[in-house]
Amino acid sequence: MTGAAWVDEGVVPSLPRWLLPLVAAVRTIEPGELSMFLPPDEGGRPGAVLILFGDGENGPDVLLIERAAKMRSHPGQPAFPGGAVDSTDASPTAAALREAQEETALDPLGVTVWATLPDLWLPPSGFVVTPVLGWWSSPSAIEIGDPAEVAAVHRVPIADLVNPSNRVEVTHRVGYVGPGFDTHGMVVWGFTGGLLSRLLEKAGMSEPWTATRRIDASELT
Repeated sequence: MTGAAWVDEGVVPSLPRWLLPLVAAVRTIEPGELSMFLPPDEGGRPGAVLILFGDGENGPDVLLIERAAKMRSHPGQPAFPGGAVDSTDASPTAAALREAQEETALDPLGVTVWATLPDLWLPPSGFVVTPVLGWWSSPSAIEIGDPAEVAAVHRVPIADLVNPSNRVEVTHRVGYVGPGFDTHGMVVWGFTGGLLSRLLEKAGMSEPWTATRRIDASELT
């Protein structure tokens, strides 16, 4: 079942001002505002992703990876760091931080987790995913942590994501049509693109754009 969003009110005062509108939005956000794919009542493999915001050289940014081309699930796609919740993980938050460290070599001690979003469903892979929202309070160097799973690691400025010239619609032969971002030599789409688009819109960070560019997902794999 979907869970309600949770915000750690104790750390909110330590967050940057530009992130506070998103904090306010998360407090009342409903699962259906994030995705049309909600978890089934039973079944699904638990997973977690880390949506990590930071202050980079070019302003506020978010951490993304590009999955290795030989991955069985979503090969070559941009994504948030994350993966399956293992039996040794204390929580989805612990899983998201562990996976992020394995994939990007970041230091999890420098990450302040301030919220978790309601669980969402990834039909293609059968995962029930908990999005974990973090603030990079003490940024560390990043690099490809596991070449078998990760082809590249990026800190993508939010200004680049919301730039109307970088916004696209992505289609798939199964009938999918969703928002995407064409930046940093990659097209962010699917679960990651949709969730990013909705979060930035809820936070009032988006800029008006029209779907004048459409990309076929088959051209991206």
